[in-house]
Amino acid sequence: MKRILVPSNTIYIMKKLFRPSLAAFLMGTLLITSACGDDDNPKPVEEGELITTMTMTLVPQGKGGMVTVTYTDPDGDGGAAPTSEPLNLAANTTYDATIMFADDSPNGAGDLTPEIMEEGTDHEVFFTSNPASLLTVAKTDADANGRPIGLTATVTTAAAGTGTLMVMLKHQPDMKGNTSDSTKGETDVQAMFNVTVQ
Repeated sequence: MKRILVPSNTIYIMKKLFRPSLAAFLMGTLLITSACGDDDNPKPVEEGELITTMTMTLVPQGKGGMVTVTYTDPDGDGGAAPTSEPLNLAANTTYDATIMFADDSPNGAGDLTPEIMEEGTDHEVFFTSNPASLLTVAKTDADANGRPIGLTATVTTAAAGTGTLMVMLKHQPDMKGNTSDSTKGETDVQAMFNVTVQ
C-alpha cells in the first residue's frame, strides 16, 4: 500500500479550520438542549371554574334591613339565558355589600368565594353603574399585594332614579395591577342587575 505524505503546513491549516467549526457545533448542541429543556416543566394552565350563581347582599349603614339579589345561570355559557333579580335601594344611602360566587350545578364545587379570595392576586370584581350618577361602588378588600378584589365594597346611592349595575368577575393572572380594568383578562362571570333607587 502506497503511503501519502501530507505537508506539515497543510495539517496545521486543517487544524485551524476545524477548531471554529467544532466550537460552533458544540454551541449549537448546547442551545438546542437548553431550548428543549424548557418544555420539561411547563407552567400549569388553570382551568376556569363554572360559576352558576352570584349573590350580592347589601346592608344599609346605620339602618335596619338587608337587600339580597341573586344572578343565576345554571347551565353556563351557551345555554338558557341567565336571570337576575331586581335591585331596589333607598336613595342617599350607603350600603355594606358582600358578593358570593358559587357553582351550584350537579356535582358542582359549591361556594367558590374562598378560592377567589385565596387567589385574589389573580382576580378582581368590577362594577359599572349606568347611569354613573345612579350609585358609586368602592371596594373595601385587598389581595396580598394591596390591590382591590371587590368581594366586599360600599355601595352609595344618590337621588331617586333607575338604571343598571353590571358586576363582572375577571381572572387576571400575571396582569392585575394598579391600573387594571375590566378589559384585561378573562371574564369568569358577568351579571346585569336592574336597579331602582327610591
